[in-house]
Amino acid sequence: MSRVLIIGAGGVGSVVAHKCAAVPEIFNEILLASRTKAKADQIAAAIGSSKVQTAQVDADNVEETIALINRFKPDLLINVALPYQDLPLMDACLATKTSYMDTANYEPKDEAKFEYKWQWAYHDRFKEAGIMALLGCGFDPGVTSIYTAYAAKHHFDEIHHLDIVDCNAGDHGKAFATNFNPEINIREITQKGKYWENGKWIEIDAMSIHKPIAYPNIGERESYLLYHEELESLVKNYPTLKHARFWMTFGQKYITVLNVLQEVGMTSIKPVMYEGREIIPLQFLKVVLPEPSSLGEGYKGETSIGCQIRGIKNGKEATYYIWNNCDHEAAFKDVGAQAVSYTTGVPAMLGAKMILEGKWKSAGVFNVEEFDPDPFMAEIGKYGLPWKEEINQPLPVEK
Repeated sequence: MSRVLIIGAGGVGSVVAHKCAAVPEIFNEILLASRTKAKADQIAAAIGSSKVQTAQVDADNVEETIALINRFKPDLLINVALPYQDLPLMDACLATKTSYMDTANYEPKDEAKFEYKWQWAYHDRFKEAGIMALLGCGFDPGVTSIYTAYAAKHHFDEIHHLDIVDCNAGDHGKAFATNFNPEINIREITQKGKYWENGKWIEIDAMSIHKPIAYPNIGERESYLLYHEELESLVKNYPTLKHARFWMTFGQKYITVLNVLQEVGMTSIKPVMYEGREIIPLQFLKVVLPEPSSLGEGYKGETSIGCQIRGIKNGKEATYYIWNNCDHEAAFKDVGAQAVSYTTGVPAMLGAKMILEGKWKSAGVFNVEEFDPDPFMAEIGKYGLPWKEEINQPLPVEK
């Protein structure tokens, strides 16, 4: 039995807390902390377990986090706060010799750019401290990387082509809303796109490459080529990859509204003066948009996220498609969340379980694909995210 400190009380934090509380044989004591304690209190009340405590913490403040860790003495810190806060939280873990995990890689507040170099730079210090940092254990990044590791282990001698495909075919009934933190979501999709081809990155204008891709149980949806963080670690850890891309679906209405917001400057992260004070337009936009954690009730439809892979097995070309479809209404019935939060929070809980059980264990900083995928793959279905596969069939992304 172990103690875990969960930092972040948004939609994903709620799912992680619910799922950890449902596995008391592993997660004996849970402390859910947020800048706004009332949000953590609301989640704890919904869970209704005496094992879930709450606290207030500013995750940007290393000393505050150190004090909280020293008071609670967790075996693991699960970071589901903002990506800006990854490094301060890793610093607090180093100072207290506490293992760490997150679901999204670091990005600086003043630049719409995310990459792993800042966190990978902690490897030697974590190793010397005898603690572990597990990076990117949500769905994408996270399960998509574990799917790739599973495919490489069981279905290929070499993987050459990887397409990660992410479709949300749900309908929340709102005029415009993002399925996770609006500030992070909009920064992600408005920056330059990028994909891996023959040993180098090819950069493209945001949303400039798109095409219809068919998704299981959903059908064709217009899918846009984006840069996504797991591509960086996967091309590093699978050097046989010749081609790696990430695709995500967006409806035309979403694209139209986003274009207008960009044109009028509301997606900017550069400060502007308003009534004598400095504000960030995108941060203001975040305040007026619907809170992602509020979207669950009445959300219909499903997500479909997976990996389509081509490579070599026993000297012959092989293909493999592995995916999960998650129903928004089923996710809400389980933990009161929409499927995008659910598909991130469930893998975070299971990744924490892998660490605490010693199934994934090593000192240093690691991405999820660096560990054995089999124990994770054996359990992910029973916690709500079953997977399906097609072997040596035409890949939808290539049609």
